[in-house]
Amino acid sequence: MGLNDIKARIAKAEKKAGRAPGSAQLIAVSKVQPNERVEAVLEEGHRLFGENKVQEAAGKWPAFQERFPDAEVHLIGPLQSNKARQAMQLFSAIHSLDRPKLATTLARLAQEVGHCPDVFVQVNTGEEEQKAGILPAEADAFIKEVRGLDLPLRGLMCIPPVDETPSLHFALLAKIAERNGLDGLSMGMSSDFEQAIAFGATHVRVGSAIFGERDYG
Repeated sequence: MGLNDIKARIAKAEKKAGRAPGSAQLIAVSKVQPNERVEAVLEEGHRLFGENKVQEAAGKWPAFQERFPDAEVHLIGPLQSNKARQAMQLFSAIHSLDRPKLATTLARLAQEVGHCPDVFVQVNTGEEEQKAGILPAEADAFIKEVRGLDLPLRGLMCIPPVDETPSLHFALLAKIAERNGLDGLSMGMSSDFEQAIAFGATHVRVGSAIFGERDYG
C-alpha cells in the first residue's frame, strides 16, 4: 500500500467509471497518525488531508502549513458548536454539517469573520441511532435551510453502516445530491473507495492504507 498505490487505484476507478482524471480527490486521513508519517506524505507532494478533531488539527497543522503553505485540511469528524470558530480558521472544508444549530452558528461566524470554509451536509444514510447526520427524509429541507443561510454548500457526505453494502448508500447519497443540484460527494474509505468513485464520489477519505495502521494506544 501507500500513497502512490492509492492514487493509481483512484485513477483506474475514474477511468473505469468513464470519469475525468482527477475528478475524485484523495483526502489523506491523518488523524491519530504520528507527525513523521504525515510529514512523509507531505514530502511526497500530497496536499489534501482530513482530520477528525479540531484540537488535534490545531496542534498539528499550523506548523506544517508554515512549511507547506499549499496544504489543505478538511474536517471529516463531528463538530461541536463551541469549536466552530476555531474550525473555521483551521479547515478549508467541513464535511460534517449535521444539524440546524451548527448551521446557524457557522452562518453567524461567517458574517463576523467574512469567510467560511466549504461545507458538506452529513447524511445518516443508514439511519443509525449512534451516528451523526441528517436523516435522508429530512435532507432536502435541511439543504434548503443551509442555502438560505448563505453558507458555501459544496455537497453531501456519508459513512455507510459497516455491515451493509456500501454501494446502496453511495447511490442514495448521489440521488439526494442530484435532485438538490449538488455535485460534491464525500464518500468512500479505504475498503470501498473504488465503489464510491463509480457512484460519483468527488472526495474519498483514505487513512491507514496510506499511512499504515493507527496506534490508538
